[in-house]
Amino acid sequence: MSERINTYKDLWVFQNALHTAMRVFLATEQIPSEDKYSLIEPMRFSSRSVCTNIARAWRKRRFKTPFIARLKDSEGDACETQVWLEFARQCQCLSDDACRQLDAAYGQIIGQLAKMTDQPEKWLIKNPEKCEKKNGAKKPAPRLQRKPSGRQKR
Repeated sequence: MSERINTYKDLWVFQNALHTAMRVFLATEQIPSEDKYSLIEPMRFSSRSVCTNIARAWRKRRFKTPFIARLKDSEGDACETQVWLEFARQCQCLSDDACRQLDAAYGQIIGQLAKMTDQPEKWLIKNPEKCEKKNGAKKPAPRLQRKPSGRQKR
């Protein structure tokens, strides 16, 4: 990790997830069209969701809990894709070899996500105010407190 990571696209886990989602897309092109809605679409959707949730997690790095929650969502989507791959294998829509390779790739992605989840401090934005100043964003004006009225409760 010697290169600077500026966006989610620079993350190895995102690059692996995107590459693997494209492999899922290409592999599912050979599945018969009658299985489109029951097998192909859910598998493609969950494989793409791994990537989108990594991107969403990256934008939530200001706060630990939402960041981890998105990484966990991405991990769940990767596991869901593994389940769809197993259905495709057992229905003989994809070869055993293709399913084994894709399953192993998602296993690696899950491991990368788990490592990020276990060490979130490495990824969190340390000083959000400094980052906002750098990007030109202004701090919100402080909220004014309401003055108490002269009436007393009885």
